Parts: sequence; C-alpha cells; structure tokens
Amino acid sequence: MASYPAGYKYTKDHEWVELSGDRGKVGITDYAQQQLGDVVYVELPEVGAKLRQGQSFGTIESVKAVSELYAPVSGEVVDVNTALKDKPEAVNADPHGSWMIAVRLTNAGESDALLDASQYQDLVK
Repeated sequence: MASYPAGYKYTKDHEWVELSGDRGKVGITDYAQQQLGDVVYVELPEVGAKLRQGQSFGTIESVKAVSELYAPVSGEVVDVNTALKDKPEAVNADPHGSWMIAVRLTNAGESDALLDASQYQDLVK
C-alpha cells in the first residue's frame, strides 16, 4: 500500500498540498497517478493566476484520460513546476515529490477542512 506523507493535507479529488507558512505546494497523490496510468502531459496555470479552493487550475493527461486538477486551497500562484512540461512522467515516478504549482494562501483556515494522511488513506483503500 502506498504511503502518504504525514505532513501533507489531501483532497477527496486526490490532490495534496504541502503547507509552509503562507505558501502551499500542490500535486497529485500516488492513488491519482495509479488511476491515470502513464502521464503524458500536464497543463498548468501561469504565475499570478488567482485560484479559489476547488477551482480547476489545469489538466493532467494520461494515455487513458484527461483529468482536471483542482486547487486544494485558495491563493495566488507564485511558482509553477515548468520541468513537468518536459518530463510529465515524473508525476508517475514520484507523485508526492512532483509538485505542480505553489500558491500563496489567501485563506489559511481552508486547509483545516482537508484530509490528513490517515483520513486520505482510509478514503482510497
């Protein structure tokens, strides 16, 4: 069974966010990449994009399907992992290390409603 980093928060849509102060790095979970299969393309927003919690911020395309990516928290995109444009398969190899965007949170309290690692593990088992 996959292990989910204890310091991350998770959504029911299978994104994770790693919070550090007023910033959060966002990616997809191991469960999500397993469901998708081989990732071939990731479409991400521009730096400066403003996101609401639950809003789509891009898409991830695999050999099987195209899926929306949803923001686990509201905020402004302050960084984008452009390396994923050239190597989208990194998401399959290291889903919890392959962040997609970093956001400056506009409402830190929102993360309280997200799942912790053990709650997420229960969701996907």
